[in-house]
Amino acid sequence: MFSELHESTAKKRKFDSIQQEAYLSLWRTYDRLKAIEDQLFSQWQITPQQYNVLRLLEASNPKPVATLTLSSKLISRAPDITRMLDKLEQNGWIERIRSAEDRRAVLVKITPSGKKLVRDIAKPLAESHIAQLGHLSLKDLTQLCDLLRKVREPHESATSDW
Repeated sequence: MFSELHESTAKKRKFDSIQQEAYLSLWRTYDRLKAIEDQLFSQWQITPQQYNVLRLLEASNPKPVATLTLSSKLISRAPDITRMLDKLEQNGWIERIRSAEDRRAVLVKITPSGKKLVRDIAKPLAESHIAQLGHLSLKDLTQLCDLLRKVREPHESATSDW
């Protein structure tokens, strides 16, 4: 019965399958939530991914982080980490250091102005998260996180922190 009911709903909405409907629902949700996030970060002329880099660097501070390690810890893939780091460095938010042990390795460290930026964004970002998801109960949020983890699981690296 559920299958038939869903099939008629899917046909009305022109989905090819329940998987397609779920995927497109995730994509649409991401788009709506990202618009709120983009508006917030544009106030500081920084992208969400650049902010993610700064947060990772702040968490490891004062220890610098290797570029490849940093890239592997980002929430979303960064095909051009070098260009992103260039922009952060130009703004004075990070500094790059050559490794003493391996001159080919580049280490990245957050600067005092980068730490200040992270602090300045923290409260408005928390308010943004409430605007995005504050209408959901703790139980709903926990269930959502569990389901999203389950969706990602076969597509995540075994070493992923997610």
